[in-house]
Amino acid sequence: MRYIKIVAITFLFGPLATAQPTSVSYWQQHVDYTMDLKMDIKTHQLTGDQKLIYTNNSPDTLKKVYYHLYFNAFQPGSMMDMRSLSIADPDRRVGARISKLNEDEIGFQHINSLKQDGKAVSYSTEGTILEVVLNKHILPGKKATFDMNFTGQVPVQIRRSGRDNAEGISYSMSQWYPRLAEYDYMGWHTNPYVGREFHGVWGDFDVKITIDPSYTIGGTGYLQNADDIGHGYSNKAKESNKDLTWHFKAPNVIDFMWAADPDYTHTTAEVPNGHTLHFFYQKDSDTEENWGKLPETMVRAMEFMSLNFGKYPYEQYSFVQGGDGGMEYPMATLITGKRNFRSLVGVSVHEMIHSWYQGVIATNESLYPWMDEGFTSYATSVTMQFLFNPESDDNPHGGSRRGYSFMANSGKEEPMTTHADHYVTNQSYGINAYSKGAVFLDQLSYVVGQGTFMEGMRRYYNEWKFKHPTSIDFIRVMEKTSGIQLDWYLEHFVYTTKQIDYGIRSIIGKEDATYVTLERLGEMIMPIDLYIEYNDGSKEIIYVPLRIMRGAKEVEDTDIERVTQEAWPWTNPTYTVKLNRNINNIKTLEIDSSQRMADLDRSNNSIDIEAVSKEYQDPTK
Repeated sequence: MRYIKIVAITFLFGPLATAQPTSVSYWQQHVDYTMDLKMDIKTHQLTGDQKLIYTNNSPDTLKKVYYHLYFNAFQPGSMMDMRSLSIADPDRRVGARISKLNEDEIGFQHINSLKQDGKAVSYSTEGTILEVVLNKHILPGKKATFDMNFTGQVPVQIRRSGRDNAEGISYSMSQWYPRLAEYDYMGWHTNPYVGREFHGVWGDFDVKITIDPSYTIGGTGYLQNADDIGHGYSNKAKESNKDLTWHFKAPNVIDFMWAADPDYTHTTAEVPNGHTLHFFYQKDSDTEENWGKLPETMVRAMEFMSLNFGKYPYEQYSFVQGGDGGMEYPMATLITGKRNFRSLVGVSVHEMIHSWYQGVIATNESLYPWMDEGFTSYATSVTMQFLFNPESDDNPHGGSRRGYSFMANSGKEEPMTTHADHYVTNQSYGINAYSKGAVFLDQLSYVVGQGTFMEGMRRYYNEWKFKHPTSIDFIRVMEKTSGIQLDWYLEHFVYTTKQIDYGIRSIIGKEDATYVTLERLGEMIMPIDLYIEYNDGSKEIIYVPLRIMRGAKEVEDTDIERVTQEAWPWTNPTYTVKLNRNINNIKTLEIDSSQRMADLDRSNNSIDIEAVSKEYQDPTK
């Protein structure tokens, strides 16, 4: 069977766009940041004033608040340093580099003063966490204003943040400011930074950055004073001997990133009916050709994603050369830029799609990295196939399936419920977050049907954007969209390491009927699509849903007749299908020819009748 592809659709922006979460108890906190930052390019230090208005929308009275001080991780002896030194397979970008930093190379964030509603508060720093004891408790529904003065030093670029990266970009400024920790239904999220994932509070940012006039800045937010600094229009900035102040505003985002370099080339491209794409890169022999071609391709990618997965909600998006590979932030990404064209497009597409599954959906990456990286990987593979090989019938998620199969067969697989910071190995984290997360979606399309699945993906995006959904929120959307109960699927594939292995146990011909017995060899249960091709060229799909599903998926391929069988009770290890055809009329049988089911042993999934021995067909065997 051909892989069922995602195609452009025209009914996206209908009633789903106004749907709301069904949970009446839902709430989330809110922040408003106003920051004035001065950057010293000689010392690589910054000073900042931060005003934070914090709204407590929770039902709880808050006695403390916490901030993340991410730059403090880039110091010898930090938890991030020790984690990298002790884990079996350290990230090669980190390794032992933090342990070898000199005083002028480390990162730090020092709090010089902090007030709550105009009065000084008591605070203490422990590693990458600032604990603040409030003078006045913040009651439910009330606000507090925090005024902070801080000093920071930008570390040499090691992981995501830093100065002077491997490609010569001066400043990759992510996790650069004291950032209030998230408080939600689970309480405060104050995990020390060890180089993994994030969880942010929704809010509005008003940021002013003062820096040497030779530098160009790109990143999160809308530039408010382009005419004053000449950004993108002239060399006015470089004609001045005074530092220039860049003013950005970013509404309803969970973070704010910026990058700066004196040699940035800045170009733009317009997406029809909506958005402006910005590109910041150092133009040289390694980048000029590929970055010159990149805008046209990314316009197509943005159109495809908005049409198939949900409309991108901001007015712009920026691709910024910097960082140590690719990392997503609201309205922008940091990517290394000296790549071949397909690699450059691949990292650009992946990080841009994070705007859907992190920048806008904003799950807690630490608890649900597979809902961030896995969902992004799924959509990336689909988008890349659309861009480079739109006529292909191949399943674009084959690479993800192979990655998952490798880990599942290694004996070292960990449940996807493992906190991102606490995986035993980086490899296990990476394969779970990226590969198995993508397989989770591809396989779900097998369970509920491709058309229903895509409808559910758009519904999930539109109902839960600018909120913090959990895995249960997602699976409930899919249940409501499909009419199928899916708790078993989430529990088996995410909460455990149960594996899938189905096979054709026997084929027995009796007069004008053939009996095919299927068996479940693995621990995880799944519905079955049995594809049959007959000698006369006709085809048939025998569909066996699970009884626990309480429903059946849509007919996916209208060109092939589908016969829905009685549901399979998961307690039964075998299931027998009766075909009203003589066995000699059957050519081939195959379980899941679309290969969306993550069956770890496909050697027993198909049978070529002509090649089957008489012993196999003998009913006495």
